[in-house]
Amino acid sequence: MSVTEYIRKSQIWRSIFRHPAPYDRRNRAVVVLTNFFLHLHPVSAKKGGIALSYTWCMGGITFFLFLVEALTGVLLMFYYRPTLEWAFTDIRALRDVNTLGIMREIHRWGAHAMVITVWLHMYRVFLTGSYKPPREFNWVIGVLLLVLTLLLSFTGYLLPWDQLAIWAITVGSNMAKATPFLGLEGPGYQLLNVGGYDLITNASDAKFLLLGARTVGEETLNRFYILHCVAIPIVVSGLIAVHFWRVRKDGGISQPL
Repeated sequence: MSVTEYIRKSQIWRSIFRHPAPYDRRNRAVVVLTNFFLHLHPVSAKKGGIALSYTWCMGGITFFLFLVEALTGVLLMFYYRPTLEWAFTDIRALRDVNTLGIMREIHRWGAHAMVITVWLHMYRVFLTGSYKPPREFNWVIGVLLLVLTLLLSFTGYLLPWDQLAIWAITVGSNMAKATPFLGLEGPGYQLLNVGGYDLITNASDAKFLLLGARTVGEETLNRFYILHCVAIPIVVSGLIAVHFWRVRKDGGISQPL
């Protein structure tokens, strides 16, 4: 008996994997359908549907970059304090330590790459018509993930707390004032200010909701830190799970036309 066979017949192995290795299609289907993690994947796939020239592998690369961002981001949280006193100082200190400096650069450039790959993934899906029925719901999930990816990039931009970040967030948040119905300078906000009740003011419009104050300050830093490190990643993780699940339920990766 070989070492591999001995391991597969051991009680520990059989307690984890309840079915033998998927040598044939029937057994492969049983293994996939009864495994929590493998259930996200189809039993089989056509070569044309998984060819690199067709998929560009942008979806997989985007998910990989998200994992890289999550791992490096959690590690950087140990060395970063989201306060006006320490935010910029901690970022400067990260540059002086070789290992942590490399980790921060991986996080930074990984974020840029993730924005590019998620756009390319959406572009590939559009070109191949993979948004058409029965995949239109998953296309909507993908659009939401695209928006959340941009929000992750936007909220993370403030955390270094340098002049470039502060003024970039100032300009971006001023654009929020033009939000329809919710921005103080946006179209339709007058409809919400009727009967003597001012629902939209400079202390309750979209800009104030984004900054947590009327100007960029420590409230904004804390709000963006929580959004960037907790709130948005949790929502993205849930939508990614739904996105993968829908690919499985919609018959796997779409086939070339």
